[in-house]
Amino acid sequence: MILSAFVAIAPEHKLRVIAPDVGGGFGSKIFVYAEETTTIWAAKRVGRPIKWTADRSEAFLTDAHGRDHATHAEMAFDADGHILGFRVSTKANMGAYLSTFASAVPTYLYATLLNGQYKMPCIYAEVMAGFTNTTPVDAYRGAGRPEATYVVERMMERAARDMNMDPTELRMKNFISPDAYPYETPVIMTYDSGDYPLTMNTAKKMIDYDGFQARKAESASRGKLRGIGSAAYIEACGIAPSAAVGSLGAGVGLWESAEVRFNPTGSVTVFTGSHSHGQGHETTFAQLIADKLGVPFDQVEVVHGDTTKVPFGMGTYGSRSLAVGGSAIVKAADKIVEKAKKIAAHLMEASADDIEHSHGVFSIAGTDKQMTIGEIAFAAYVPHNYPEDLEPGLAENAFYDPLNFTFPAGTHIAEVEIDPDTGIVDIVDWAAADDFGNIINPMIVEGQVHGGVAQGIGQALLEGVVYDDTSGQLLTGSYMDYCMPRADDLPSFKVEATNTPCPSNPLGVKGCGEAGAIAAPAALMNAITDALGKEIDMPATPEKVWQAAQSA
Repeated sequence: MILSAFVAIAPEHKLRVIAPDVGGGFGSKIFVYAEETTTIWAAKRVGRPIKWTADRSEAFLTDAHGRDHATHAEMAFDADGHILGFRVSTKANMGAYLSTFASAVPTYLYATLLNGQYKMPCIYAEVMAGFTNTTPVDAYRGAGRPEATYVVERMMERAARDMNMDPTELRMKNFISPDAYPYETPVIMTYDSGDYPLTMNTAKKMIDYDGFQARKAESASRGKLRGIGSAAYIEACGIAPSAAVGSLGAGVGLWESAEVRFNPTGSVTVFTGSHSHGQGHETTFAQLIADKLGVPFDQVEVVHGDTTKVPFGMGTYGSRSLAVGGSAIVKAADKIVEKAKKIAAHLMEASADDIEHSHGVFSIAGTDKQMTIGEIAFAAYVPHNYPEDLEPGLAENAFYDPLNFTFPAGTHIAEVEIDPDTGIVDIVDWAAADDFGNIINPMIVEGQVHGGVAQGIGQALLEGVVYDDTSGQLLTGSYMDYCMPRADDLPSFKVEATNTPCPSNPLGVKGCGEAGAIAAPAALMNAITDALGKEIDMPATPEKVWQAAQSA
């Protein structure tokens, strides 16, 4: 009743939401928390602004947690090592009550990716969700895809050992071939592009895979255990299209919108429904406009996160900013070009069909007569000599609803050295070969991979929420009890990119934000298992690794 009263006195158009660049959220900031609605209601009741800030302990207790599965899996092979079938049964913890995407993560974001990069004739997936005493479990960087990759890739590693095969060779034997696309999997998804053998071979070369046995022998001479492990991951991101998610029960469309507006002086403002919290949108989106329209990079302003300024938008999650939000910007820029051609044709006394455009320069085909986009923008706002059938101004909107998810894929290989006397795992090398389609800004992409791998390493080695078995009390409610990875826990990553452009969006991009967190846990745990000769579960804390080393 309180919320109903609030809606009655404060309709949507009376609300302004301002969300500046608030720093990384990795999923946890998507959800609607009770304090947010309570604060708005209370501010209205008392007639004054109210500020609410959660302290760190409150965040540990109440912010949505991620990845709580117990899974039993079976994989069948023929005598030559080809996969015949895959059966998975997963119990997923929802926490004490459902959060925003809680039921979607272990179902259509997890079960639909159990095909991995492989030719699997049949897959059976059963997911059962349960309520417990814990904090709600919801999307965290990767959201279902790391869980799927972990199951598939641990099974592939286990199968290779059981069949006395090299794990990378078993994967190569079962990869979907590069000429098989579009490839429809048994679990809904239709992959649109990829070259999995290429990323595998790239990663092996980066880490000197063939020289591993010599390094293993050298470690053994010093009383250390050395292991190597790989993970060939795939993810579905750029969450879309609206028709697909609607058929699965989603209550929203998953388009994105943008406006590209020229100012009379020739500078450009881009209004985007995507939201930035550390991904570098101001750089990447400006690059799109600079390349498409020939405007100097420093003359492009990117505006987001204010409901009085930006168009409707669906925000940022699921590595969709560039594939969906960027595509909307490009679609709006295409409309700018079409209008500019008509203005240029009028000013240069030519047919619009004869006007050619390249990086902001409009010319008459076969001649040296041309105009720049800046000159055309000025003419659009000072229309002294202007086409009678055109409106003044140069600003366009666009909505973009993707044709398909995007499917980044790749191989990460981790190499570790373990001290059996202490259980300390030293990550001595890391190779990440990823296919993100076309790349707009390589530096931003590499930074995303580094950050994702760091989070995946944290999950594999250190991070774990613990509740008391008797009281249900959270025991890891501070950084004194919950261990995060630090710089000295991480190696110097080797990162390379291959490229099969995505055919499902106009930019040919696939998304990169979650890849590292998807690949890293499986790769690292496979390396630890290889070193120990024994399987253990995450997190592979020093105590757990030490116990395994002693028993082995």
